[in-house]
Amino acid sequence: MSHYPDPVKLPSYVSIARRERNRQLILSAKRGVYIRLLIIWAESMGAWAFASSALTLDAISSFVDVFFSISLIYFIKFAERPPDKNHPFGHGRFEPLVGMQIGIVIVLIGLLAFFQQLFHLFADNNELRAAAAYAWIIPALAVFLLEICYRLVIKTARKQNSPALAADALHYRLDSITSAIAALALILGSYFPVLSALIDHLGAQAIACFMIGIGVYAAKNNLYQLIDKIPAKEYFDKVRSAALSVEGVEETEKIRIQQYGPDAHINIDVEVDPHMSVMLAHQITQNVRVEIQKAWPAVRDVIVHVEPYYPGDH
Repeated sequence: MSHYPDPVKLPSYVSIARRERNRQLILSAKRGVYIRLLIIWAESMGAWAFASSALTLDAISSFVDVFFSISLIYFIKFAERPPDKNHPFGHGRFEPLVGMQIGIVIVLIGLLAFFQQLFHLFADNNELRAAAAYAWIIPALAVFLLEICYRLVIKTARKQNSPALAADALHYRLDSITSAIAALALILGSYFPVLSALIDHLGAQAIACFMIGIGVYAAKNNLYQLIDKIPAKEYFDKVRSAALSVEGVEETEKIRIQQYGPDAHINIDVEVDPHMSVMLAHQITQNVRVEIQKAWPAVRDVIVHVEPYYPGDH
């Protein structure tokens, strides 16, 4: 061969799979926004009609989630951008970055709401009227809708390995729990009108506590990607199997994976016949890269190191 070998091209379905991932993430996020807007309207009307702190905080929680779901949609699209001069590894970190920010803001809002309700608990003049017997229906319906949304979104997040979308899905679960607390507070308030104000504020405080817990969990999972915590073992097994499927690869050694948002970057050491020509070894590295990206379309780049293979050396 008298010229540099042509690069091995990826099959078209790899790029299609990457685009399909983002399409599914955005579609899931949009569905949730539409349903949340309906719930916010209903709970806002209920909070105004029944003067309920629990319903008010529940509506605020949903409103914040809508805002960050819209932000997530934007950053999912932004993270899809290919590498450029200033971002040679792509823009994938923007996805877990916004996911972590969502978690932090949820924690801050939860803390603010908790102390606000704590203040009202002691400062309240107990003039809050008892909730109507049917007021709990609004948050109860919200629980049903939000739980459906959670299951749909978390399924997509797990399938596409998106901690940012998983954080958004957790907000659906959070909202369903907070709506259940609001419903319980309204039911108890209607049965015990003398304690209506106390029950309402305690319910709002419970909602705030759940907001803090879910926010911490969401921020932590996205932070793990930003600080390059190793992914699950299944991804290492997938990469190793793909590399060993290439003719000429005798064994693999070190495998390092960086994963964030829609992108993964891999460094792998493969062992080949020590007497193999450089040209043939180079061709094998190209085939290893392609097989890994075929097995795992999220992989943006693969760096393959070639080492001589000696049986029983490790």
